[in-house]
Amino acid sequence: MENKCKISFIGGGNMATALIGGLAGTVTDAANIHVVDLNADALQKLAHQFGVTTATEIDAVVSRSDVVVLAVKPQQMQQVVSALLPFMSGQLVLSVAAGIQSKDLSRWLNGHAAIVRCMPNTPALIGKGITGMVATAGVSAQQRATADLILRAVGETVWLDDEALIDSVTAISGSGPAYVFYFIEAMQQAAQELGLTPAQGNALALATFVGASHLAAESADPISVLRERVTSKGGTTYAALQSLEASGVKAAIVAAAKAAAVRGKELGEEFGRD
Repeated sequence: MENKCKISFIGGGNMATALIGGLAGTVTDAANIHVVDLNADALQKLAHQFGVTTATEIDAVVSRSDVVVLAVKPQQMQQVVSALLPFMSGQLVLSVAAGIQSKDLSRWLNGHAAIVRCMPNTPALIGKGITGMVATAGVSAQQRATADLILRAVGETVWLDDEALIDSVTAISGSGPAYVFYFIEAMQQAAQELGLTPAQGNALALATFVGASHLAAESADPISVLRERVTSKGGTTYAALQSLEASGVKAAIVAAAKAAAVRGKELGEEFGRD
């Protein structure tokens, strides 16, 4: 199916753009990618940048696709799927919307069986994303492989056996980049309050995060061991970590991730109703 797979995107926002950027000319020819979005300006940019076909309404091109990617906000999903229904004829459906459960998508699509829920994250924009994925029982082995190929175009994939865990993935990797950016912002602020310029603080904070992440990814040692190696009893890092522990930072991060998971479940319940 490589270079011949026909893919329609319903929604042309940032995540769709990231996926299209990874797919066009690699997984499939750009001419095989079709994007539907109400924003004509966004469609024009996508057509110019990647050479994909576009439409402001769901059309017959979608019915000829092998894969339909639902890349719209959770609150828009039911309305979009209702408009999509007349054009469905056995395609594999990939949903990248937070919260919306496969059973609700299937119900709105008159029992459509081949659905894969996906939770990518924004580093997909530079090909460094990671996507949690779970397939319904109606997804064939070939379709599962196709779904994996599509999401691997923008990073790594992690397959789950339990759809309920998608909310956990949302909390950790889906929302996770925002936690990292939040911490970087705090380091930048600290740098300035310690007398460094904004440019110096930015360079130091970013390089530290990138370097530490690469070290963690490439090391065979547990993260805790890497942390301990930087921390000498009574030293500067020890003082910093003691301050973080006293402020309950680790507990706050864990609580924040759990709050994100709860909200993901709430979104599914809220927008999955008929």
